[in-house]
Order: sequence, then C-alpha cells, then structure tokens
Amino acid sequence: MAGSAAALGALAVAAAAAVGVGAVGAASVHSARAAGAADAAALAAADAVTGAAIGVPCDRAAEVAASVGAELIACAVVEMTATVRVRVGGGLLGAEARARAGPPSGRE
Repeated sequence: MAGSAAALGALAVAAAAAVGVGAVGAASVHSARAAGAADAAALAAADAVTGAAIGVPCDRAAEVAASVGAELIACAVVEMTATVRVRVGGGLLGAEARARAGPPSGRE
C-alpha cells in the first residue's frame, strides 16, 4: 500500500512538472510571436506614414497584426514615427510587445 501511494505521488509530481514546462514553453512562444507581430505592425504603419504603402497607418498596423494572429491594442504616429503595442494569446499565457519604426533618430 505504501508503494502505491509513493508511486501515485511521484506520478502527480511528474504531471505537475510537465504542465509547468508546457506553460513556460507556451508563454515563450507567445512572447516571440508578439515581438514579431509588433515589429511587422510598426513597419507597416511607418510605411503608410512615409507613403511607401497605401493606407491609414494604424489601420495597416492592425491588418498586419491580425494577419499573424495578434491584436493591435495601441497605435500612435508622431511625425514620421509609428509606435504600436500588440497582444498575442489570452489569459495568463498571453504576451504583449511594443515596437517603434520610422526614420533614424535625428532625420525626421
């Protein structure tokens, strides 16, 4: 009987560790996806600001973010620089990222 309880306890610990590793892995993937989506969305908005692409800058950013499974939650354009914030996933495992794109500093 004691052996069964020990085996059951070891199994529970192993299962909890597997769930924890899976959660950390998922959070890492969401973080990387959010960073990539933010970069792409900021570049799309900056392209629209400069005329390299057609459209309203923040609308372009939202379209690009959505195309990679992210949600645009903030977008601002100041002069020729676009700053965006996106979210990927939901709940505790979701991730947010910010990015900025525009001409090099001092050349606006």
